[in-house]
Amino acid sequence: MPNKPSARKELRKAVVRQARNEKIKSNLKDLVKKSKKTIEAKGAEAKELVNKALKAFDKAAQKGTIKKNTANRKKSRLQLKLNKS
Repeated sequence: MPNKPSARKELRKAVVRQARNEKIKSNLKDLVKKSKKTIEAKGAEAKELVNKALKAFDKAAQKGTIKKNTANRKKSRLQLKLNKS
């Protein structure tokens, strides 16, 4: 346990950030899974789901949850799958 007040505050902040980041990443994974499943099934709403996932990647990168290049790479791969189908 931290002894100094500033270290205690940093620990509290880290816990809050970690919870937020886990929620965002979990949401991203769910969106990507749903998008891929719909693309493979040639579903009509595939484009909608992919657009939601792309927007979520942008937001996650903007907030610093994931790196910008990682977001761009995953967006590109998802878009390629959609375009191929």
